[in-house]
Amino acid sequence: MAGAAIAPALGIINKHFAGQDPLLIQLVVSLPALFIILTNLFFPLLCRLMKTRTLALTGLMLYVLAGAGAFFVDNIWVLLVFRALMGVSVGMIMPLSTGLLAYYFPPEEQAGLMGLSAAMNQMGGVVATFLAGLLASVNWNYAFLVYLLGVIAMILVALFLPNERLSGRGGVSLSLLKRFHPSVVGMFLVMVLFFIYPTNFALTASSSLSEMAVTLVMVGLDVVAFLVGLVFGAMMKRFATQMKYAAPSGFMGGYLCLAAGNNLVWLLLGSVLIGIANGIGVPYLNTIGSVKAGKDAATTVMPLLSAALYLGQFLSPLIVSPIASSAGISPYMVGAGIAFIYLLQAIITRKQQMLPRI
Repeated sequence: MAGAAIAPALGIINKHFAGQDPLLIQLVVSLPALFIILTNLFFPLLCRLMKTRTLALTGLMLYVLAGAGAFFVDNIWVLLVFRALMGVSVGMIMPLSTGLLAYYFPPEEQAGLMGLSAAMNQMGGVVATFLAGLLASVNWNYAFLVYLLGVIAMILVALFLPNERLSGRGGVSLSLLKRFHPSVVGMFLVMVLFFIYPTNFALTASSSLSEMAVTLVMVGLDVVAFLVGLVFGAMMKRFATQMKYAAPSGFMGGYLCLAAGNNLVWLLLGSVLIGIANGIGVPYLNTIGSVKAGKDAATTVMPLLSAALYLGQFLSPLIVSPIASSAGISPYMVGAGIAFIYLLQAIITRKQQMLPRI
């Protein structure tokens, strides 16, 4: 919900700030990702300064104030300051949201919980995007009120999250990156691959599908990823050894289908495969990383995975579009090529890695 939630309102925001540099309008969506990454780098320090509940509530309070506070703004530069603060808030929350699962629950329960976490991320994105679109129809600034949903999380955290002191060990280092590079690089590739879809599908499918049909197909992808997240734990228990191939194979097959043409069957099949790949890829990497890190996951691997996730989101169009333009091929073929690289990375880096017993 950092940047993508507000995406449906971007056209209306662009009209309101007509005459401003288009890049500034695009930064409304993309700027939070940069500040999430920067905050993740300092997350272990924040853990040394604050206990878990205090840190979570501080992040959520800033999330609500910076997100919904943009409702009162009518200057593009002030709006971007609020969006940067939004990124800081999510950078404080994200490592806790998955890292505490490793802290409080044994390894055999983490796959199921990571799947549920990923499923809730997908459904939260669907709900937030839908609400932001409805609110934007009232006026451009109403879309930012969607961030008031953070109040619900604040109440739950205040009532139920223990206030404990995490070790604060970690931080970015070569030794840490060396230890967790299979998951960190994998998360970066998953996000580079996934964001090819939302940045290109509406443009390429509009020639054969109506605007409503395009929206339904894209929402359907999130629903597929949500359903996969619900059953991820069972899949890991039954197919633990084979799961490393699932996400890269799904992305490769999905983008080859989309590259095959704008036939409805290819569009639907490609979208389903990409939804499955995304629904497996994120919780798989979180699970492998958290089990390996143990109780220190929140301050070691999770900030790295969160930074890799948002770096992949931010760089995806900057990587894919130039390659597609220079090679004269569709972005989907570039996606299939990157998915093949991801498959090789998974095979090579996890060849000797023992999977957790789950």
